[in-house]
Amino acid sequence: MYDAVPASPASATVSAIPGATEDARWRVIARTAFPFVVVGGAWEIVAHLGIFPPRLFPPLEAVGSSFVRLTIAGILPHHALDTVVRLLAGFTLAAFAGVAIGIAMGRSRRAEDIFLPLVSIGAPIPGIAYAPLFLLWFGLGNFSTVLLVGFVSAFPIIFNTWTGVKAVKEIWVRSAQAMGADQRRLFVKVILPGALPYILTGLRLGLAQAWRILVGVEMLAAVPWGLGWLIFGAREFLNTDVMLAGIAVIAVIGLALEKLVFQRLEQFTVVRWGMMT
Repeated sequence: MYDAVPASPASATVSAIPGATEDARWRVIARTAFPFVVVGGAWEIVAHLGIFPPRLFPPLEAVGSSFVRLTIAGILPHHALDTVVRLLAGFTLAAFAGVAIGIAMGRSRRAEDIFLPLVSIGAPIPGIAYAPLFLLWFGLGNFSTVLLVGFVSAFPIIFNTWTGVKAVKEIWVRSAQAMGADQRRLFVKVILPGALPYILTGLRLGLAQAWRILVGVEMLAAVPWGLGWLIFGAREFLNTDVMLAGIAVIAVIGLALEKLVFQRLEQFTVVRWGMMT
């Protein structure tokens, strides 16, 4: 019989890593869930104390019941799908136009002189203030809604793209030119990667802006379906549980777009390149 050989410290550390990783993951989950648990508990206390009428301040179980009922009936998915289609159409329009204009402003003094005053004047105006004009010009329905979403959400994208192009270090540009880079390679290899963190920030802000204006304009544009229309219609009948269910869907869709689109895009680009941690 051979004596048992004690495990080396290295092997013990390796065997302990999975457990430590699992504990760290649960700590992150608990830290993330903690504020939601606190707010949910406070909401339940206020709802069951009867400070407000149950019709106006329903408990979470009533909101959850309405959410499940509307989902099973297919009503909530239909509203959510129509809103997401309008959001993606308007935001795609804003992303392409905003990035193109922002890059042109950053690379051309003439384009900057033309667009910067217009963007500076138009950006501070609340998006909902443009809604009556767009509804008069383009009529009620999806077309005016998509155009308004694209128009309003383009402003932060233009500003951040322009700032990002301006922020590219001059020494990077001169070094690339000294090594023989033409204008196309200079743009693809230096300007665009250097400005990409700012562009991603602008896209995030543009998406948030798109959400705000879309939900508001769905209440005005006489669209047949949409989360904004659902929330506005529920207000007429004091269906606060339905309103809260629609708001919860907006929050879930926004979180999904953030985690599944922007976070992965950052991981694949600027984090992978060492520009962000």
